[in-house]
Amino acid sequence: MNQNYSTVAKRSTSALATNKVLRNTYMLLSMTLLFSGLTAALSMFLNMPPMTYLVSVIGGMVIAMFVLPRFANSPAGIGIVFLITGMLGFGLGPMLSMYAALPNGGSIITLSLGGTGVIFLGLSAYALATQKDFSFLGGFLMVGFLLVLIAAVANIFLAIPAMSLAISAVVIMIMSGFILYDTSRIIHGGETNYVLATIGLYMTIFNIFISLLQILGIMGNDD
Repeated sequence: MNQNYSTVAKRSTSALATNKVLRNTYMLLSMTLLFSGLTAALSMFLNMPPMTYLVSVIGGMVIAMFVLPRFANSPAGIGIVFLITGMLGFGLGPMLSMYAALPNGGSIITLSLGGTGVIFLGLSAYALATQKDFSFLGGFLMVGFLLVLIAAVANIFLAIPAMSLAISAVVIMIMSGFILYDTSRIIHGGETNYVLATIGLYMTIFNIFISLLQILGIMGNDD
């Protein structure tokens, strides 16, 4: 009897901890997305040069990989998350200004935002509702991401529009897989740090949005 009670108590405590991580992750994610939107608007207002995007992305990635893990368990980690997402949002400014200048630029940006929201909310809801374990996707997603990265670097020199379109489409598929994978890790206790969980989900949303912009931009130019 005591053993059964102990088992139930442990499961209950684990469920409470998981729900807390989920709640904190989505709350922090919402705030960082809003903050990114504000820094992107500021960047557009200041008419920042295109190089801002590359500098911001490189800077944000370096901080996320080498600085954030050291402070993920302290209050400073939250500040670093806002720094990273603010930088990435600021870097988006020049790109958004470029698309906004197109005849159908407003529609492209709106559709990209809407599409990103639908993908993220739909896949997150699916992972939460089914409670499936998507940890098996980890290896496939990392290999796919590395292959896409190599293809993207190669296309810098090749500059083939069709290849850019294909790369963007594959990136959306891979990032969609990461949404399932990351959400599943939180649900099943694989990720217990909401700061790291937030930055992981933010990166998937960021990449999906950029890829949708590129796809819709290319298709719009073809029209």
